[in-house]
Amino acid sequence: MAKSKKKRQHDFQKVKLKVGKTKPKANNATNTNFRTKGIHLTEQLKRDESGLTTHRKLSIQDLLSQLHHYSGSVKQSALVGLKELLTLHPSQLEEHLSRLLSEVAAVFTDKDANVRLAATRLLRFISQCVPADRAAPFFPLLSAHLSCAMTHIEAGIQEDAMKVLDVLLEHYPALLAARPALLLTNFLELISHRRSGGGARKGQEAKGSSWSLSVNPNRALTGQQWRLTVLLRLGRFLQAVVEERPVEEGNAPGPTEGLFGASGEGGLTPLDLNWEELTYSKAGVQVYENSGAKPAPHSTFKLRPEVDPGTGVGEELGSPEAVQSFAATLVPLLLEVWVEASTNDSPWGASDNSHLLTQDTMTLMYQVLTILQLLRRLAPQKEHQDTLDAWFRNEYLGHFKQHFMKNFPYGAQDAPRFKRKVDLKRSKQLPVIPGATVEPLALNVMLCQVMVSLSQRQGHDQEPDADWLMPLRAFVKETLSSGAKLSNRYLHTLLDTVWKMVLTQKSRAVTEDLLLAVNVYYQQRNLNLQTRTLLLSFYSRLYLQEQGHAHIARSKMLGRWLAALPVQLAQLGHRNPALSSHLLLAMQAAASRGNKDLLNSLQANACRLYDPQEGSVVLLPADSQQRLVQLLYFLPAMSQALLANLSRCCTAGRISAGLAASLIRIIHLRSSLSGWAAGTQEVALHDVDYISFLFSTLTGFSSDELATLQEAGDDSVLPPSPLSPLSLYPTPLEQFTHHWDVVEEVCHCLESLGSRSQCFDILQNGVCNYLSSLVVVPDSMAAGLLRAVARLLDLSFLPSETLLRFLSHCCLSLLSLLGTLQQDAPSDTNHKREAIWGACVSALSSVPRLLRLVLQSLHVGDLCEEELPQLGQILSMLLQHAALRNHLLPNSTLLQHVIQDLTRYCRGETREQWLTDLLYCYSVTMASHRGNVALRDIY
Repeated sequence: MAKSKKKRQHDFQKVKLKVGKTKPKANNATNTNFRTKGIHLTEQLKRDESGLTTHRKLSIQDLLSQLHHYSGSVKQSALVGLKELLTLHPSQLEEHLSRLLSEVAAVFTDKDANVRLAATRLLRFISQCVPADRAAPFFPLLSAHLSCAMTHIEAGIQEDAMKVLDVLLEHYPALLAARPALLLTNFLELISHRRSGGGARKGQEAKGSSWSLSVNPNRALTGQQWRLTVLLRLGRFLQAVVEERPVEEGNAPGPTEGLFGASGEGGLTPLDLNWEELTYSKAGVQVYENSGAKPAPHSTFKLRPEVDPGTGVGEELGSPEAVQSFAATLVPLLLEVWVEASTNDSPWGASDNSHLLTQDTMTLMYQVLTILQLLRRLAPQKEHQDTLDAWFRNEYLGHFKQHFMKNFPYGAQDAPRFKRKVDLKRSKQLPVIPGATVEPLALNVMLCQVMVSLSQRQGHDQEPDADWLMPLRAFVKETLSSGAKLSNRYLHTLLDTVWKMVLTQKSRAVTEDLLLAVNVYYQQRNLNLQTRTLLLSFYSRLYLQEQGHAHIARSKMLGRWLAALPVQLAQLGHRNPALSSHLLLAMQAAASRGNKDLLNSLQANACRLYDPQEGSVVLLPADSQQRLVQLLYFLPAMSQALLANLSRCCTAGRISAGLAASLIRIIHLRSSLSGWAAGTQEVALHDVDYISFLFSTLTGFSSDELATLQEAGDDSVLPPSPLSPLSLYPTPLEQFTHHWDVVEEVCHCLESLGSRSQCFDILQNGVCNYLSSLVVVPDSMAAGLLRAVARLLDLSFLPSETLLRFLSHCCLSLLSLLGTLQQDAPSDTNHKREAIWGACVSALSSVPRLLRLVLQSLHVGDLCEEELPQLGQILSMLLQHAALRNHLLPNSTLLQHVIQDLTRYCRGETREQWLTDLLYCYSVTMASHRGNVALRDIY
């Protein structure tokens, strides 16, 4: 059979293309011959122009919804957009605060590190804008997510949780410290883990041996660096717990207060009383129990049962048992951390350089000591502090001496510096450990404070602590005596250590050595105000402890410091009022206790302190002036020079009138003429000096100033005239008012001396011997003398002619001045005119024959035409006053002659108005007198 010649069909045939022919289309060619039309959804694409969006046109709802996206980059972008939106539109933060905090807290445990970093930055921004009271309702949620992040299995999430904790500690320390139990347990789990073991070792578990340090090789940090990072946060958290604790729950001192802190003045509220206002007031003074302080409640009731001490941390730190339970768990771990770090520093056991530490080890030890010090201050009540210290001493004093005191004091190790290539990529990935570099001085000072707090008061049945306290005392003395300037933090810690040593050792030799070192530092120059204040507070509070501590009461260094206080105050002057105030507070405390060193020094420097021109009493502020005046009560003696200075201080106007009155009262009480026994205070001045002080203060001008006025020829002195026999010096209104208040207090003291006749006789002799010959007299002195004479005159005593003549000249000159004051400035001189008129009326109505002498000195013929209306005005004022009418009637003849002379010399065709008013007042006075006489005759 023949073979078929038909070709076989292949799968892929080659298409033969021919020139000029159209290329055939492929089998899979797409037909593009179709038309399309767009679909426009106008409502969907329309944007709300009124909405608040980011630069990517995303609203806050869009950004919050993106936080639930599976992609880490989307969530990071959403967090960055939220920060941008809240920065541009802060009102959105208040409106969406609840959802913002909940969504941000939810990503604390996100697996992406960039998301966690963006969340931390956003949380910091929100915390800066939202106050604590506004964030308080949402804080339990933040705290719960923080706890989840701290206990997460991933090391990176735990490290980022520390950054979140930093933000909350910075902005919300009170909210974070409100319930510390859970976070404290989390801190323990970050550096340790529970040991797996049976329950046969309960005694060891009670001491914290059930916890041991843990190591995670997957961390970017070494085990020591990670523990340092956690301990830094733990110290800050415990600091917040101590500082934010309410006052009624614990009276433990604050970070800058301590036992003698400058800012701690006690928990009592002082009651300020103004005795001048309460003297004539009918309202009583309310005195409350505890001076207004709220007593801390002492109750044994507990809402929740106590937890097992082996569990680490109780529900709250509201009891000393809970604090001890937590300390029993944490302190062994801290000791283990320190032993591991110190062993790494000296691996071959080199004893020569065992006290030299690297920077990381020094920082770690400083944090361990800081946490130990804060554990002591976690006592819920102040009375629990001693109990907690005793527990620390019994449990861990031996361990502390073995591990801490063996190589004390510590120094910094000089590490060699090698130049090597730095891997920038790896260095950026490593987390930065916060905290400043710790100096060896800070470490040694903190160790002194921790160890001295474990010392106990020396007793007959107690083991002395001098053996291990000796290197601490030597370090404190060397540091304070070296002459180097210390920061206030270091100085406060050293002074706290000195305070504890002095009170616990009860040794005069130890006290003298420590106070000598403190005094060397106190003598340094150019110390700032805060440092001086801290040292003054330490000395003054230590002096207040002398009662019951004989070694403090007999301290020579303390007495030397007290004796130097008045000298320092006199040298300081007004250059630093705040420091002068602290000096005065210390001087007041010592003076009230009768310290002889201070009182003798105060008396020796009294003339400098109370100088009326450059003394501290006139240069310092009002509160310091008051303290200086109060110190006068404790002076052993007052010399004549000091009394002269005090008199000028009262009259010069450099101190207030109320303070000048207080000064006069104090001097009055220290004199024998007061008739008041001031306890154990002896008489400080002689009677003659006291009377001289009162007379000098009454005049208001010194003898030198009066002599200068007599020679003054300027226009400031009013010239004499027939109506003004004396040349009056018009004092300024402020000076006149001040002197008038002082005169009232002087008159009050003179009235209480006993015999009025003797007192008036002394005053009369002083006026006749020193003032009667004056030609120029200040108006304040003239008015003050008239006021004093009227108040002190006894009816059984007849004044001398010299005194009456001088008083009549003063009275007539002041009456003439009244008209001038009323014409020049009637509204500005109301108080002065009233005081002068009151002094003249009281003198004319009480001093015998004074009114007659005034009327006899009125010579109408010697007056010029301009002075006649002034005389008429004076007579009208006298006739219109009801108290003077009865005294004018016996002198009606003299008064009638004066009025007749006035009528005769006024010869004008029309009678002037002042003369008409005078005649009317005279006729009314005479008519009322005749009517009274006729009515008396009828009956």
